[in-house]
Formats: sequence, structure tokens, C-alpha cells
Amino acid sequence: MLAYVFSHWRQRDVSASDYEERQRGFHAALAAAPASGSLRSFSVALSGAPWAAGAADSYEDWYLIEDYAALGVLEHSAISAARAEPHAAAASVAAGGVAGVYGLRIGTSVETPRHAIWFRKPDGLPYAELLLQLTSLVEAAGASLWMRKLSLGPALEFCVHAHEPLTLPDPFVSMTLPLRQVWPPPSEATGG
Repeated sequence: MLAYVFSHWRQRDVSASDYEERQRGFHAALAAAPASGSLRSFSVALSGAPWAAGAADSYEDWYLIEDYAALGVLEHSAISAARAEPHAAAASVAAGGVAGVYGLRIGTSVETPRHAIWFRKPDGLPYAELLLQLTSLVEAAGASLWMRKLSLGPALEFCVHAHEPLTLPDPFVSMTLPLRQVWPPPSEATGG
């Protein structure tokens, strides 16, 4: 499973409620007519992401897809048919954004993550050892570990999605960002 992750922030003169309503409209249009190979999407609000161009508050949209072929289909379908107008409405109030493609490495995708633990691979630590060190921690927490596959922006290489904050063992240096669910609306989110 892959995830196209789009981090974005609103224009200063746009209220958070208006911005989020436009985001929900776009995600609802995607859910109503999903692209081939698309599994689901979710959007979260967060504060303090260093890659958000100085914006205090930003958003992350996670588009879960089957494979790289589905990424191309998603890119085309997001701006066509019944999704074109909601996409244009959401995009028109964004001040900027950065993106990346991540692959699920440990666990299963967390439906409604409440925390994102971002980190880089410690120098000198082989990837196989990194995964070995984190597998039991991530699985015991019912969390998911995502690893960057394509860098399209400055976000960090790894992200753990979890319901509760996790403390990674030494030598990992991480940044935990609390998340607030935007899509699906919290009343519709199923958890897990």
C-alpha cells in the first residue's frame, strides 16, 4: 500500500472553518466516485509542522492507493468529472503545499490517527535494523509505520500514525504532532 501525502496550508484571509469545509467537499467527491486503485483518503489538521512554510497551522491529506499506477489515475481523476469543482474550490484558498509518496512498512493503516511521529533514519543504522527495532513497538500500539518512497518536499523520511503518542527508543530523534480529524468528519470516522 502506498500513500500520496499532501501537506498544505490556507491563505491568511481564509478562516479555518471555510478551508476545512472545502477540504471535506473535495474528499467527499473523491469518496463518492473513487479512482481505480484508490483505497480511501483522510485529512488531518496539525500545528508546528516545520515543512509548512512558516504557517502555524497546516493540513495533511493522505490518499491511500494500491500502487504507483493508481497514483497517476488519482492525479487525473482528482481534477475531472464531479471532482473538478470541489478540487478547484479547495485549491483556490490554499497558500501552498508540499507532497511525498510513502509506503506502509509496519502495521496496518490507522483509520483515524491522533498522533504523527515523524523522524529521520539515524546515521549509520541500516534500514533492516531500523525496521527490526520498531516492529514490536508499532504493532503493540496498533500503529502504522510509513516510509518515504518519493520525496516531493521537505517532510521527514518516516511517519508513525498512532492513536496515542509513542516514545521511540534511542537513537531515534522524533517529533510528535497531535492530529485533529478533518475528513472523514469525526462523527463518521470508525476508528481503528
